[in-house]
Amino acid sequence: MMELKTKLARLLLNLSYKEGDFTLTSGKKSEYYFDCKQTALHAEGGYLIGRLFFEMLKEFDVHGVGGMTLGADPLITAVTVVSHLEGRPLPGFIIRKKSKGHGTDQYLEGLANFSDGDKVVLLEDVCTTGGTLITAAQRVRDAGLEIVGVLAVLDREEGGREKLKEAGLELSSIFTRQELLAAGK
Repeated sequence: MMELKTKLARLLLNLSYKEGDFTLTSGKKSEYYFDCKQTALHAEGGYLIGRLFFEMLKEFDVHGVGGMTLGADPLITAVTVVSHLEGRPLPGFIIRKKSKGHGTDQYLEGLANFSDGDKVVLLEDVCTTGGTLITAAQRVRDAGLEIVGVLAVLDREEGGREKLKEAGLELSSIFTRQELLAAGK
């Protein structure tokens, strides 16, 4: 797995990591930006993320994975495809930012693959403050699913892990910012 992680680090640093002046989703200012979608939508990058998340998921007794659109969409797809290829199929769901406003008027898409009480893991590209994940978690719980963990590609190490813990959510990540930068040297 270390070889896969090293390859992923190179792709993330080349495609997703930018330095400059940025405003994050949380509203915070940052000297760097991590756009994981650039790597997650790359053929090899998507595969590597799916494979590494699938390995991390072996520690959980789960029925499936999900996350907030748009950042988690390619992550969920990567995991569901890898899980099928590995003979441990895990369905996915996507959490909308707003309910549909028509039809079933739901926040979660893909619920036909789940039953009330199913255990799931949330996937996230980047965790900064944890705010998006806390909102997503509430929608998942409201839909009747039990969250047993949260996996992120990158933990920016800016308090998100601690905020999630306060909300009853445990975060694991493929990389912390420090680990990712060290891998690129």
